[in-house]
Amino acid sequence: MTLQEVATAVDGAVAGDPAVLVTGPATFDSRQIVPGGLFVAVAGDRVDGHDFALRAHEAGAAAVLASRPTGAPSVLVEDPVDALGRLARHVLTRLDVTVLALTGSQGKTGTKDYLAQVLGAAGPTVATAGNNNNELGVPMTVLRADAGTAYLVVEMGARGLGHIAYLCGIAPPSVAAVLNVGTAHIGEFGSREAIAQAKGEIVESLSGGGTAVLNADDELVAAMAARTRARTLTFGRAGDVAWRAVGLDDLGRPSFELGYAGSWHPVRLALPGEHQVANAAAAAAMALAVGVPLDRVAEGLTAARPASRWRMELTERADGLVVVNDAYNANPASMVAALDSLVAIGERGGRRTVAVLGEMRELGSGALEDHRGVGRAAAGAGVDVLVTVGEEAVGIAEGAEDVPGWPGLVVRTAGRDEALAWVRQNVSARDVVLVKASRGAALEVVAESLLQGPGPAPEQQPPEQNPAVKNPPENPEVKPEVQQP
Repeated sequence: MTLQEVATAVDGAVAGDPAVLVTGPATFDSRQIVPGGLFVAVAGDRVDGHDFALRAHEAGAAAVLASRPTGAPSVLVEDPVDALGRLARHVLTRLDVTVLALTGSQGKTGTKDYLAQVLGAAGPTVATAGNNNNELGVPMTVLRADAGTAYLVVEMGARGLGHIAYLCGIAPPSVAAVLNVGTAHIGEFGSREAIAQAKGEIVESLSGGGTAVLNADDELVAAMAARTRARTLTFGRAGDVAWRAVGLDDLGRPSFELGYAGSWHPVRLALPGEHQVANAAAAAAMALAVGVPLDRVAEGLTAARPASRWRMELTERADGLVVVNDAYNANPASMVAALDSLVAIGERGGRRTVAVLGEMRELGSGALEDHRGVGRAAAGAGVDVLVTVGEEAVGIAEGAEDVPGWPGLVVRTAGRDEALAWVRQNVSARDVVLVKASRGAALEVVAESLLQGPGPAPEQQPPEQNPAVKNPPENPEVKPEVQQP
């Protein structure tokens, strides 16, 4: 699109040559410029993207979407974020692409990754990258699509009522899925019912010709069938898309039979954890909704490989130590699922289990009890060693210590460095270590350092070279900080 065409689409004004051609995707990070792309100047709480507009242009950005002159070829608008959404909607109307959108309290990224790989075998597919599921990330995902794209898979997050409705206005889906309604971000919403109200906006956006994919095992999700004009397709143990005969290998990776309309096909997943089965079934239902045959869906799920970092990322060190890096984010339900996976790996392989757990954020007034609940779950599952990281995670230790008769060991550490030092000095090749916490704890550093080899922790961790990318905001559904120097 020319700069003039962009300006017309967003009701903006051109500053510079209106014939400048934008040929690449949009970004709000001056370090991630694609030649010919569009730099979106966002004013964050601490950093103003307008200060980096010229640098972005010099790095190859064709133009800037901005709220004031930048010295680079620009389209000037009142609100660059709003304009970005309008531009994405405009571009989408020009493409012959099927949009599939999903939301949920947990499992969004795993389901999205499965679906993208299944659909990728059926046609060119663009899917949400990283945590780009908000009012910046969704339009940037849309703007990665082009005339050859067949499927657009969009992960949508909510931080309040009306947010998902807004995102669906940018990328109206033909297929929309709600995976579950949990307690993630309950501190912002106040109750599961309020979360359900917000998540259900995704199926309300569907037309009568669309498909709502709903979790039959979650009563708050199943009830959303009454909120949509679209046909419904359920997944779950008793859903239209179901599973049976689940088994785990020595590294906790599930195999099962996937069923739909009386047919059953075998699936073997590459990611550990029985909870991956529900994610795969949700992806299967969404693919079935756009006409992919069940046998192709099963083949695609089996062929799928981990696509997102720090989400049940399983690595075996050269000496045999197994590390499960699930440090991307955490809430009570995902903590319990990860602990179950840890114990399953330990039992199958005869390994001692070590859980390195940090805080869970955005849980509101019930945060302490939620942390204690995770500790009780760890002890109840039979975790051998529980290492808690930081004062904020002390409730996890307290919960485990309250379980009568649990023979395990609790190690309380003051922070990430102390936790890493203890683990490096005390685990062995026959152990399996789970590392998990909310994003702000940045516990992937523990997992990655542990994989460097046995022995004492390094005296000093290497400095973060790109903190805004390595440690994105705690809530992936909240607008991130932008354009770091």
